[in-house]
Amino acid sequence: MKTYRIDHTQLKDQLTFEPAAMAIGYFDGIHMGHREVICTAKAIADEKGLESAVMTFDPHPSVVLGRERTEKSHITPVEDKQKVIEELGIDRLYIVHFNKAFAALTPQQFVDEFIIGFNVKHVVAGFDFSFGKKGEGTMETLPFHSRGAFEHTVVNKVSIDGHKVSSTLIRTLIEEGQVKEIPKYLARNYQVRGTVIHGDSRGHTIGFPTANIHLSDTYMIPKTGVYAVKMKVNGEWYAGVCNVGYKPTFKEKQPDKPSIEVHLFSFDASIYGEDVIVEWRDHIRDEKKFSSIDDLKEQISRDVNAAKQVLQNS
Repeated sequence: MKTYRIDHTQLKDQLTFEPAAMAIGYFDGIHMGHREVICTAKAIADEKGLESAVMTFDPHPSVVLGRERTEKSHITPVEDKQKVIEELGIDRLYIVHFNKAFAALTPQQFVDEFIIGFNVKHVVAGFDFSFGKKGEGTMETLPFHSRGAFEHTVVNKVSIDGHKVSSTLIRTLIEEGQVKEIPKYLARNYQVRGTVIHGDSRGHTIGFPTANIHLSDTYMIPKTGVYAVKMKVNGEWYAGVCNVGYKPTFKEKQPDKPSIEVHLFSFDASIYGEDVIVEWRDHIRDEKKFSSIDDLKEQISRDVNAAKQVLQNS
């Protein structure tokens, strides 16, 4: 898959593209609804002898337009989004830099520059996709803006178990720690990437050494608590238990951010500085403060057994 990072102020220098069927959307998560949009575009491309393309945006429009005070956390930061889209067999990906100047384009300017100008012959998007200044362009107005230069397909909402599949739904599941429920909507287990860094090494002293994970991007993380996880280290997956939290047994003052610490079963190697992937499988319990170190050790033993049982059955 060829990836193009696009700044609309530089479109005069754009390349000439082969005719394509293109899916358009922000696509945070690439969940089952997003997959329906992207795979529909690919099927149309295959049927019509076109290349398949996806257009997405970075950063999130809500950050640029002032609806978020800080950088928005993601289900799939842009690099992860790129990997998942490539796995779906797409020929090319456009990552459009979303800034205030881009947001100010009229719907017609967006269509002329980013659809017709990109030699797109068929557009696929979700029913709720909007474009142009103040989102004034919609899938209902798209035929008017197309000037007869391309066709379009609207993908209706995808529902599973009575729930509309959406990034909002998945974000809520992550925030509530319901990671076990995520795969049915996301088509995969939720993952985050990071690097193993030095912590306070307290896990070694109580018999449960942990890898302290520094996230590599603006991932959403589940609520504080203990989770059954798998972690990929040097190309291999290992089973483990993860604590997300503030370690109240040891710290009176709550740190600014929760730590992510993973204890791997049957693993004895120094992995400081290694890039890893943590895959969330199930929530075991909430974080709590223990009255003694012995009580904490006993609970961790129970957590390990619980996580092993979860992972054996998944």
